[in-house]
Amino acid sequence: MKRLFTLLLFPVLCLSAPLSAEESKTAALRAGAATSVITPPLGEPIVGGFTPFPAEHIHDELHARCLVLDDGKARVALVVCDLLGMHRSVVVEAKRLIEEELSIPGSHVVISGTHTHSATNAIYGEVRTYASDIELTNYQRFVARRIADGVRRAVNLLRPAEVAFGHLDVPEHVFNRRWFLKEGTMPVNPFGKTDEKVKMNPGAGAGNLVEPAGPVDPRVSFLVLREPGGRIISLYSAYSLHYVGGVGQAHVSADYFGYYSKSLEGLLASGQQDPPVVAMMANGTSGDINNINFREPRGRKEPYEQMRFVADDLAAKVSAAVPSLEWKGEAPLDARYRELGVKWRAIPEELLNWARATESNAPRIGDKSVMPLSYAGRVQRLAQASPETKLPVQVLKIGEICIGTTPCETFAETGLEFREKSPFPQSFMVELAGGYYGYMPTPRHFPLGGYETWPGTNNLEPQASVRVMDALLEMAAEVKSAN
Repeated sequence: MKRLFTLLLFPVLCLSAPLSAEESKTAALRAGAATSVITPPLGEPIVGGFTPFPAEHIHDELHARCLVLDDGKARVALVVCDLLGMHRSVVVEAKRLIEEELSIPGSHVVISGTHTHSATNAIYGEVRTYASDIELTNYQRFVARRIADGVRRAVNLLRPAEVAFGHLDVPEHVFNRRWFLKEGTMPVNPFGKTDEKVKMNPGAGAGNLVEPAGPVDPRVSFLVLREPGGRIISLYSAYSLHYVGGVGQAHVSADYFGYYSKSLEGLLASGQQDPPVVAMMANGTSGDINNINFREPRGRKEPYEQMRFVADDLAAKVSAAVPSLEWKGEAPLDARYRELGVKWRAIPEELLNWARATESNAPRIGDKSVMPLSYAGRVQRLAQASPETKLPVQVLKIGEICIGTTPCETFAETGLEFREKSPFPQSFMVELAGGYYGYMPTPRHFPLGGYETWPGTNNLEPQASVRVMDALLEMAAEVKSAN
């Protein structure tokens, strides 16, 4: 394991294997894209809620969607997985395989989860802990292997390419889910308190709504690769929408992320295209954003109806923007990777005593006490965590495009800040990349309270978002000045 971390943290001057003399003569941008199925066996636990339950049906397959770029000097890989998230150790193993088999350094590989709530467990080990390193389950090893296979297939399909960047605002699908409520109407939280100022998901159309506690980021950011003057190879996009939901009972599904990719591939493909177009939707910064209009609630929808609607609408808007983009045949590649020593959330003795008493005295599953019980367990596990964790963050440069990552459910205002402060004019963020560490509110939200700030939902120190932003901007400045 020690050797692995050395490989991953080695300075980014350690790039992929050099091209041959013949390849170097014609070296410009090349791209390849492919997918790998990562659908779990039935019976694996679906982990999108407080109480996991076994998967009983596969509604649509889960995929690892992979894009590899080569500028003649370096290679980078972007991978989006139809998963709620992945433990850091899953990503470490996938990167080890990619580096060992394809000579693409881990610093140059971004692996993220979409946050579909109808996928099975790739986040926790056999025992749920807050450890930075775990022994992988069989399914987690399968996911890591399939990610590496997908990247290998994308490398096999590398061919001359042009790149373009685009963005458009689609505000009608994103709503901040954290709301200030009228005084005296705050319900009791799992810790027995009613003194919070903000509630997550207060109820669509509720009469006690005051205003949202934060902004939304309505932007879809995307980069497109095509054969020079010809067919589309791949489109990688990010949108700050948590997920849509509305699946069948105990169904496995990629949610709107999968529907969007399939719809967009159909719109961008040239006939029976081979190799096929690979579209992918990464999650932007959606920790406080969902698809519920709390002011004007929509009517009841059939399973999968709303996610199809959102997916098809986004795909149509993005595909319509592609013909007007400016294409470039060169895009220098670079990357930076750091593992920040960030502290776990401190647990006061009073809260720990509450957790112990709750676990000893509360009724079990099937009773309304399931929420306090869940947080009693989380609080105790968090109290036992080592003081610091390894928090992976990355910056990827593709020409004038800069992608920053976090391994958390990140608030929209963080993504907006990165876009504003990045030295690159074409910048955006991707969350749930490199691991899964829970929610990461900005410091101002902790006094407001609400689900995303509760210990056990939020696992990191209150200044974590500040530390992540500082690191991302430093790395972005480094890659900007290096070329």
